[in-house]
Amino acid sequence: MPGCAPISHRNGAPTGVVVVHGFTGNPSSMRGVAEAMIAAGHDLELPRLPGHGTTIEEMITTGWTDWLAETVRVVDEITERVDRVVLIGQSAGGTLALATAFGRSDVAGVVCINPATCVRDEATMAMVDELIEDGFEIVPGEGSDIADPDSFDIAYDGTPLRPLKSLIDDGIVPITDRFGELTVPLRLFTSRQDHVVPPSDSEHLASSWGGPVEHTWLERSYHVATLDHDRDIVIAGAVDFVRSVQA
Repeated sequence: MPGCAPISHRNGAPTGVVVVHGFTGNPSSMRGVAEAMIAAGHDLELPRLPGHGTTIEEMITTGWTDWLAETVRVVDEITERVDRVVLIGQSAGGTLALATAFGRSDVAGVVCINPATCVRDEATMAMVDELIEDGFEIVPGEGSDIADPDSFDIAYDGTPLRPLKSLIDDGIVPITDRFGELTVPLRLFTSRQDHVVPPSDSEHLASSWGGPVEHTWLERSYHVATLDHDRDIVIAGAVDFVRSVQA
């Protein structure tokens, strides 16, 4: 899809930043963050996750293992040329950043924007299972969850159910009770109104984190905060955070 290409930038900097987009999204939603990191002098990788930024039919064939493998591959690649890396993720990209951070001494910090960190209730998961059993692969999605009427997210309109189930069962379930193991600094941004991921997911992450946490509540944005009214707050805060962890 136009505008959905990954971004890779090398300049020999000591700090590398890996930016990860969300579920059904693509690199375009994180382009502003990536460009700010490049302007700040950092090496940068913004991958396009498998099945994203092309067609939703292609995404149906992918799952958590594919997305995590791509994230880890990019982190491994950038750590070969930098001294430290900061992981930044929005929504499921935040989940991927968190999952990647476990057991890595080269990760200096994590930035999460409206991350998905909690298992959904049994009734919701049962409904997903029933829809899949009944032959439904895609259901209507939230679309562009942005408060700013002049901004738009070019993510898929629908929600592919099997990948969604994989995100929860394979991605969130194994780590939701393990955030206390992560002791690097966490910079967290959470929208008060989010129609995709409940703000309580951020509260769970912040309360169970094993290291220092700086948490900013976004008062004017919905889920895709990097494209919304508070995007400047998110971008500036992320740049300041990366600067602080390399000091």
